[in-house]
Amino acid sequence: MADRRVALITGAGSGIGKSTAQVFIADGFAVVLAGRERDKLDAVAKAGGDAQTLVAECDVTRPDDVTALFAATREKFGRLDVLFNNAGVGAPLGVMLEDLTFEQWRRVIDTNLTGAFLCTQAAFRIMKAQQPHGGRIINNGSISAHVPRANSAPYTASKHGITGLTKSTSLDGRKYDIACGQIDIGNALTELAMALPQAEPMMDVRHVAEAVLHMAKLPLDANIQFMTILPPKMPYIGRG
Repeated sequence: MADRRVALITGAGSGIGKSTAQVFIADGFAVVLAGRERDKLDAVAKAGGDAQTLVAECDVTRPDDVTALFAATREKFGRLDVLFNNAGVGAPLGVMLEDLTFEQWRRVIDTNLTGAFLCTQAAFRIMKAQQPHGGRIINNGSISAHVPRANSAPYTASKHGITGLTKSTSLDGRKYDIACGQIDIGNALTELAMALPQAEPMMDVRHVAEAVLHMAKLPLDANIQFMTILPPKMPYIGRG
């Protein structure tokens, strides 16, 4: 596997993760497909034909699951070149800030932010020790990292936290040649976006996947620190 780049994608069974896995596989990456629903992950792997894939059930909120995921990645492929921290959940729809339960808050923060941290930490341990050392971590941010929607406190807070994690990872990864960037996505046509109450312009999720692939394929002496991708008619600039 020394001549093949290895990427690990969390939340790879649906939406942005699924589409990103598909374009990475088509580009020749060996891909670790991580997520909570085995049947969906298996379907993505099967569609990849004879591509090098590893399917791994993982709940990123559980430290033991994350440890096992990265151990399996190292055992099968020997290294890790790209981590896409994509797993995430949205805020409960229609629930006002004052009515959120502690469990609803924790579910979003634990999945979107703590899960990304646990995977980043595990990736560091592989990337700094492998030869040649280094790698790239890409975090799935959101337009909400800049401009929130109403009734989105846990989701928006988690995505602001992702921005802080991205910056700290970039700084702490320098000595190991680990680059870190963030892609802030608005209104990609996924299952999650279709559940939103607003009728807003949408873009094909494949555009997001191809943007992540572009970030991933840069040499380690170049980095896209932050990228924002959205439909140009989405009410983002000037909204709120």
